[in-house]
Amino acid sequence: MNAIKAYFFNVKDEHGDVQTLETSIKREFLAGFTTFISMCYILFVNPTVLGASGMDKGAVFTATALAAAFGSFMMGIVAKYPIAMAPSLGINAFFAYSVCIGMKIPWETTLAGSFVAAVIFVIISATPLREAVINAIPRDLKFAISAGIGMFIAFIGLQGGGFVVKDASTLVTLGSFSGQTWMTVIGLIVTAILMILNVPGAIFIGMVIATIFGISTGLMPMPHHIVSAAPSLAPTFGQAFTHLSEVNSIQMVIVVLTFLLVCFFDTAGTLVGLTTQAGITSRDGRIPRIGKALISDSVAMLFGSILGTSPAGAYVESSAGIAVGGRSGLTAVVTGIFFVIGMFFSPLLAVVSGYVTAPALIIVGVLMAGNLARIEWNQLEIAIPAFLIIAGMPLTYSIADGLALGFIMYPITMLAAKRGKEVPALMYALFFVFIIFLWVLSKD
Repeated sequence: MNAIKAYFFNVKDEHGDVQTLETSIKREFLAGFTTFISMCYILFVNPTVLGASGMDKGAVFTATALAAAFGSFMMGIVAKYPIAMAPSLGINAFFAYSVCIGMKIPWETTLAGSFVAAVIFVIISATPLREAVINAIPRDLKFAISAGIGMFIAFIGLQGGGFVVKDASTLVTLGSFSGQTWMTVIGLIVTAILMILNVPGAIFIGMVIATIFGISTGLMPMPHHIVSAAPSLAPTFGQAFTHLSEVNSIQMVIVVLTFLLVCFFDTAGTLVGLTTQAGITSRDGRIPRIGKALISDSVAMLFGSILGTSPAGAYVESSAGIAVGGRSGLTAVVTGIFFVIGMFFSPLLAVVSGYVTAPALIIVGVLMAGNLARIEWNQLEIAIPAFLIIAGMPLTYSIADGLALGFIMYPITMLAAKRGKEVPALMYALFFVFIIFLWVLSKD
């Protein structure tokens, strides 16, 4: 136990000084489990999405669990961040629907494209470039990113809990407060009360009570089995290698660039937002050990493509564990362990629906929205790009797209305010990068 505490709780800050985190093994375990419960839905969503491309759903289930476990271990042990990883939502839809179905590219070739993008990702992450890019982001925009992610995950929670549903006329509208939505209502009320009363583990307790309520009222089915063998990886494992020669067309170049750009900026935005929430960032806005976090992320993406799943990335649902008190890499390691265990308890995990995890995401969104108060709203040159980031993330359902809107506008508004010299050179470079990024996305 002492060795675990010494490794995970004594971390170096940006100056190389050792900082002892105010946490405990019990708190980190609870945080890791809370993060797992909040994101374990990906074990069932990812196979469904990628299955549309013709991939074997059982193999994708196992690949998803192993990729999530490996990525979380990397982030926890190497970077010592309380941030878990798994195959990312959004990019998996691009993989299946845009590339495989829309472009009619076989899933094996698409996996090869993901592998190539991951190799490039690793190379970039091994250089000072990506760390320099993240540290060049102005403090106000970092606060906007954190708040935007909060709005995004709150929207995911409202949607998953049935509070918000799609509408043909207005895109979204208020859902019907009936059926399983009551699980979210009960969970949200309990969590909110416990949070206000400063009860430790309030978010986790809220999810447990929502689950008990759902099972006792028949809104959530009891699992028919508890344990089952993990499906074989054979149908997808190594397919990225055997189809590398097929990454030889303009179409595939666009696919590789899209994987690379979306994963790059999605993870960058997520890391900025979550490290701000966890209090990891320094007073000047710099993020210690960010280089190790970026290496962990890119290697996890590489590992996932070999196993047979879409690119992995840092998960915004990690904010649920951080809100419970997770501060060290032990949180991510515990999450990874539960993903390994989860491979053998798929019937039990199947009962954990979005209605159970929705209250946690909504409450965490509230907590992360606190960064709105730290933005200089009285300066329009900052307020406008910050607002575009905050509104763009939930409304486009993409962290990377929200970043694009704000980062393109920022140099323009600063130049208009005659403050162009205050803009870091890399932010001007990102202006052009994000224009290219949006152009590439428009080609899918």
